[in-house]
Amino acid sequence: MKNKIKAFFKKHPGLKIKAKDLAKKLNISSEHEYAELKHILFKLTEEGYLTKLGKRYLLNSSEPQNLVGTLQIVDSGAYGFVILKNIKRNDVFVAGKNLNTAMNGDLVEVKLLEKQRGKNIEGIITKVIERKRNQIVGVLKKSDSFFFVEPDDPTIHRDVYIPQAKLKGAKIGDKVVVGNIVWKSHNLNPEGQVIEVLGKAGLYDTEIASIARELGLKYKFPKKVIKEANSITDTIPEEEIARRVDFRNKNVFTIDPDDAKDFDDALSVEELPNGNYEVGIHIADVSHYIHDDSFLFDEALERGNSVYIVGKVIPMLPERLSNIICSLNPGADRLTYSVIVEMTPNAKIESYEIVKTVINSKRRFTYDEAQEILDTGKGDFKDELLLLNKLAKKLKQKRIRKGSINFFKPEVVFKLDENGKPVDILIKEIKESNNLVEEFMLLANQIVARHVKPSRHKKSDEYPFIYRVHDVPDPDKINEFARFVKSLGYSFDPNAANKPMEFQKLLDAAKGSEEEAVINEVAIRSMAKAVYSTNNIGHYGLGFKYYTHFTSPIRRFADLMVHKLIYDFLKNKKTKFHIDELEEICEHISAKERDALSAERLSVKLKQIEYLKGKLGEEFEGVVSGITNFGIFVELKDTLAEGLIKLRDMEDDYYIFDEKNYLLIGKRTGRSIRLGDKIKVQLIRLDEEKREIDFILID
Repeated sequence: MKNKIKAFFKKHPGLKIKAKDLAKKLNISSEHEYAELKHILFKLTEEGYLTKLGKRYLLNSSEPQNLVGTLQIVDSGAYGFVILKNIKRNDVFVAGKNLNTAMNGDLVEVKLLEKQRGKNIEGIITKVIERKRNQIVGVLKKSDSFFFVEPDDPTIHRDVYIPQAKLKGAKIGDKVVVGNIVWKSHNLNPEGQVIEVLGKAGLYDTEIASIARELGLKYKFPKKVIKEANSITDTIPEEEIARRVDFRNKNVFTIDPDDAKDFDDALSVEELPNGNYEVGIHIADVSHYIHDDSFLFDEALERGNSVYIVGKVIPMLPERLSNIICSLNPGADRLTYSVIVEMTPNAKIESYEIVKTVINSKRRFTYDEAQEILDTGKGDFKDELLLLNKLAKKLKQKRIRKGSINFFKPEVVFKLDENGKPVDILIKEIKESNNLVEEFMLLANQIVARHVKPSRHKKSDEYPFIYRVHDVPDPDKINEFARFVKSLGYSFDPNAANKPMEFQKLLDAAKGSEEEAVINEVAIRSMAKAVYSTNNIGHYGLGFKYYTHFTSPIRRFADLMVHKLIYDFLKNKKTKFHIDELEEICEHISAKERDALSAERLSVKLKQIEYLKGKLGEEFEGVVSGITNFGIFVELKDTLAEGLIKLRDMEDDYYIFDEKNYLLIGKRTGRSIRLGDKIKVQLIRLDEEKREIDFILID
């Protein structure tokens, strides 16, 4: 329908027309089609393709032909998309031959072509305005008489030529960092020089260092930052305690993973004389120690967040702050910023306060220790834990009733030996103790965001704030998702008025089935990505109108900033941060979050490959997690390691890719393999350099 509408306006460039008249012209009569037409007109107006004058729509004849945006390369340089800057319209498709000298992440100028590729107009990159990266990580290789580096990142679609005089002592097979890259012509490869040798490719420490460099993650703190951290005293002055609400004599405790080193949230609960409960959600007051004009602040902003890779942490703050001064360690007085909530036994919020506090944690629980008390009703602070769990369950029920989607995504936990080598891989079990903590963190984040909601101010005097937002999903992706689950025998109405409830109904129907994991995975892929923004559009996945991040300031810069902003707001002070500056911070920390997730996923894959090294030739049970025109992606049942069955290795038949129905169909036998199928595979290849796992299908 979108193509029909665009074709109509191209044919009648000066025509102004109402939606209902356009429907008649296009022979649209059903309510469903008319609703879709109005939605598409709205999207085309947002994209700048149409202009709306009153109730009439008109082709925007002033649409620019050269646009600016960020390039995202797909499939090893086969093609890419330019995500446009400061204009709402679909991404521009760029074929591989039209990428010119642009690399993934570059800010580029793209010229639009008179071609359409699916829902995207096609373009050609005419200029690289700004490089995202000036360094590339890869493996040094040699071909005949010249050296080159094969990039680790598959979206860097060209090898980099290295003159022999610029190897800096690197040997063939070393993982290196290449800098001073020059790329003048699409017909030639880029040229650079080795600026750092990370070590032998394939070794875990080398690979972790290379992941950090590849994604621009800072590995070491500058001396000036360490010096500043070391100058901070761990003694709390009595006058500071006097300014705060004192919780030191109350039963406050933390619940965290077994291997946690920093504790940035704690809980307390007690019954009030009126029969209600006072729940304290106490968060490390990092903002008290890190001032806006400090080296620590600048470094935390640059890093954006801590990065948790298997067996290691790249922290946002130096250890003295993250593990000692700010961490809510048991038996120590600590400064906190707390959300104190009065709620009924039915978890209805009666009132709340956001106040600076001081606590002394009485116990550090692991999730397993807390769970044992929930299961047995015996142990330290059993009454408090059982009560918090009861309230958390009610909060979750209410949240889901209001449209929060409860996605399920399995994760792995590695058991490492003293040398950091994986000896076992387990599927992480999410227990009631995990959910208990999660619900109160969600509650605190929601309360803080709602407290600064724009309706409290005149629009002209709106208080600048950082929100955690999640946009509504793209209708095309929702329709595609509906087709997919229908192929598995499930029902999902893409036109349902309350889509979050429709999602939850489907996820509940799939719970415990063989398809549960793949349905959740594809549902998550169909969603928009959550980001930080000063423009509050709500959080679709959680079903919250107002949401932010307040509860993890030791490991997330967003939360540290929210602490500073909410403090100024509560004191009726005008914040020193301008809305434009905050929006820049939001874009930066959203990008850093994506980098951290990429690093975490890569480290998991490397450990999975290391674990599977001794299992070549063994057979495994798995689930089809992806189908493409070149093969089948399979996720192993016990380790969640994902690998590929290449079509060329499937010798029993000639398979045809049915993209619409997520199928491979054997031409001779008619055998079909679909997304979500359980299959048996044999491990035949591991490539640590390319980070690839290859299987063959076992009949």
